[in-house]
Amino acid sequence: MAAKLRKGDTVVVLAGKDKGKQGKISSVAPKDNKAVVEGVNTSIRHTRQSQTSQGGRIAKAMPIDMSNLALVDGNGKATRVGFRLEDGKKVRFAKTTGEAI
Repeated sequence: MAAKLRKGDTVVVLAGKDKGKQGKISSVAPKDNKAVVEGVNTSIRHTRQSQTSQGGRIAKAMPIDMSNLALVDGNGKATRVGFRLEDGKKVRFAKTTGEAI
């Protein structure tokens, strides 16, 4: 099955502690059905100081389930994704506006 959400897409979080936040997908793990979104679902990693790096608390974006994400269309609203054939190619389109992504 083709991926409805891909790296570089702008998405909005539908459920969880970060509900309503928007961000860009930085990586996708289709096998686990998870995606990493910049600025969403962050956790704090405590690192020890070394000669090469400064120690402290570093925020890291953790994977979030793709069922809790929705694509943002041209109007800035959440939309579902559909597929259709255009000129013999399979393209994704936003269900709210009908325009190709």
